[in-house]
Amino acid sequence: MPEVWPGEPYPLGATWDGTGTNFALFSEVATRVELCLFDADGNEEHYDLPEVDGYLWHGYLPGIGPGQRYGYRVHGPYRPEHGHRCNPAKLLLDPYGKAVEGEVRWHESLFSYRFGDPDAFNDDDSGPYMPKNVVINPFFDWGDDRPPRVPYHQSLIYEAHVKGLTKLHPGIPEEQRGTYAGLAHPVMIDHLTELGVTAVELMPVHQHVPEHAMVARGLTNYWGYNTIGFLAPHNRYSSSGEYGEQVLEFKAMVRALHEAGIEVILDVVYNHTAEGDHLGPTLSFRGIDNASYYRLRDDDARYHLDYTGCGNSLNVRSPHSLQLIMDSLRYWILEMHVDGFRFDLASALARELHDVDRLSAFFDLVQQDPVVSQVKLIAEPWDVGEGGYQVGNFPPLWTEWNGKYRDTVRDFWRGHYATLPEFASRLTGSSDLYEHSARRPFASINFVTCHDGFTLNDLVSYNVKHNDANLEANRDGTDDNRSWNCGYEGPTDDPDINELRRRQRRNFLATLFLSQGVPMLLAGDELGRTQHGNNNAYCQDNEISWVSWTNSPDDFVRLLSTLRRDHPIFQRRRFFTGEPSDENPADIVWLTPAGEAMTDDDWHAGYAKSIGVFLNGDAITEPDPRGRPIRDDSFLMLISAHSEPVVFTLPGPEYGERWELVLDTADAMTGERSRLKARDDVQVHSHALIVLRRSV
Repeated sequence: MPEVWPGEPYPLGATWDGTGTNFALFSEVATRVELCLFDADGNEEHYDLPEVDGYLWHGYLPGIGPGQRYGYRVHGPYRPEHGHRCNPAKLLLDPYGKAVEGEVRWHESLFSYRFGDPDAFNDDDSGPYMPKNVVINPFFDWGDDRPPRVPYHQSLIYEAHVKGLTKLHPGIPEEQRGTYAGLAHPVMIDHLTELGVTAVELMPVHQHVPEHAMVARGLTNYWGYNTIGFLAPHNRYSSSGEYGEQVLEFKAMVRALHEAGIEVILDVVYNHTAEGDHLGPTLSFRGIDNASYYRLRDDDARYHLDYTGCGNSLNVRSPHSLQLIMDSLRYWILEMHVDGFRFDLASALARELHDVDRLSAFFDLVQQDPVVSQVKLIAEPWDVGEGGYQVGNFPPLWTEWNGKYRDTVRDFWRGHYATLPEFASRLTGSSDLYEHSARRPFASINFVTCHDGFTLNDLVSYNVKHNDANLEANRDGTDDNRSWNCGYEGPTDDPDINELRRRQRRNFLATLFLSQGVPMLLAGDELGRTQHGNNNAYCQDNEISWVSWTNSPDDFVRLLSTLRRDHPIFQRRRFFTGEPSDENPADIVWLTPAGEAMTDDDWHAGYAKSIGVFLNGDAITEPDPRGRPIRDDSFLMLISAHSEPVVFTLPGPEYGERWELVLDTADAMTGERSRLKARDDVQVHSHALIVLRRSV
């Protein structure tokens, strides 16, 4: 057995220095900490960490290096009524572990109580059923890798699942499908670049664990919002997954995407862990220092406060929990070279006590951190607690998933009344939500669909959810879909319905790409992907969730992406003012179908489902990077959610003498009809959008 030297309390985790490994673990309640080393056959050796400084237990083992499997056993009080749940019979994962080998094999020994009797202490050894941490070699040849640093206003985000995106792709070698290597494959990168994607937003890649009850139903937590290791890339997404190789494979993926100019944004879950509520397993944090890592009820510390709907909430009032979050973020930036984060249920991180506090300690730390504050920070601005819906209320450094954009755009295109003023606000960057806090239009991450809910194809094909495959009697998933099946529930051979659905998909895509703010496209929507009406496919690790590549990408998406990329008018950095000058009409003018500027009465007409908008390319107020005035073409968008065709009259010559067609979601304008002049009448198909460009 190797001897144990005192080592150092920092950095936390397992750190190899070329000759040995330093191990450091935080626990304020521990009375003894055992480091457990495992050989290839699973045999276990125990070493007491000999030193403790400021609740940091540490020791150095010479000769221990990369590939070594390890875990911890923590001795201390087991007094649930006081919030303490130490149990040395339970092998624990390192909160700072950088790689995990194996997976949880569900067994009663993983729990600190007996099934059927929560008060009966369970001292069965969980080691045989637990995954193990792995000491890694941190060296990687990054070459000349540099972050693309694409400005927000020029970004196109593509939300994807590492496994689901490539699992069925015929152009990727079978052994690489569903892995980091598959995402880095040239055919995948070619697809992304052809779409104009500037950033992939990856659903959780932190090491995660499926819930016990879900596995018992024969399902799994496919989405991965159930983290157990905040510094470890999920091992099941690696084509190897052993000896810490997933770390190298992840880094190679990032490097390949960067070479193509594509950023990597991680969907991170710092609001809760996979250990669940007081009846959950003891896998890591609970057995190390339950009261420091989790929010507990003040009146009875046996129970967790749950702002997430997942059983527990990470204790962001604890300096050690905050340190873990910040150390994790810096690690993924500095060592793994990622470019930003989307924070799941970010409102939960803002809860100092029970209320959502915009100036909580977490946001203060991010604001002043010289590393974390410089990457893209995207909030999912809600949680399940009271007052948790906080769209528009995050600090100036942050952008937000704009749930109000999704809901308003869906309502407009399904023909709901009285949505016109809000639709106009969402189309122009949601100044009502972001301008008051000195933020810009790109604070709004616009989306119509995301992983949570219907795909774009299903949004226009189903009125209600069809989640029977989840084995929850169709009770799970939202009922507030704001969808419209166009007259028939599910697939149909009716050509008129299918044509309407195709048009509706294009309406949503055109609205998304031509709105001010940052568009986010759900992976597979460009291919017409369906989940067969399942709007909560979190547990479906199968073809329900995987992207099908049987269809070719819609050229319409490429057209929209190119149009947005080539024209600054669609990616403004400042909000429209609507104020005219002596030389020009205003930077934006809203028009009635008669070609006249909208009045207050027009805005509040409950039946209004059609509107025109003039975007003045001569009145962009922001300068280019060299300080020169930006000039662009001027555009006219004619938008109608009516069930019958609507005749628009083009505005007068002060807006433009001649116009040419750029796109028509109904493909109805062809030939001579694509060249128009002021005051011409244009018939817009039912449920359609037309974009015209002013001719010189």
